[in-house]
Amino acid sequence: MKILRTFWNSPIGPKTTHFWGPVFGWSIPLAAVADTQKPPEMISGKMTGVMCGYSAVFMRFAWMVQPRNLHLLVLHASNETVQLYQLYRFLNAQGYSLNQKEEAAETK
Repeated sequence: MKILRTFWNSPIGPKTTHFWGPVFGWSIPLAAVADTQKPPEMISGKMTGVMCGYSAVFMRFAWMVQPRNLHLLVLHASNETVQLYQLYRFLNAQGYSLNQKEEAAETK
């Protein structure tokens, strides 16, 4: 019971936004994981790039804020990973593959 009371009253416990922000923030990477099953033509390259930048900035914020918020850091690291994968899928669908550029150079 003491452990639960300590967690409840901690500066990153359920009484604070340091807890509830990341809890609800998990909807972003979960939606991105669900979107990996969709065709890459449906991916917005600009929005995916913005999400990569957003997560990179907030990973640093989560590390620097006091008290340090590791839950938020893991959330944004997960989102960064999924968004980079989505960006790769988008670029590959748009023809920005390294193999395609090498093949085009060889045929010329």
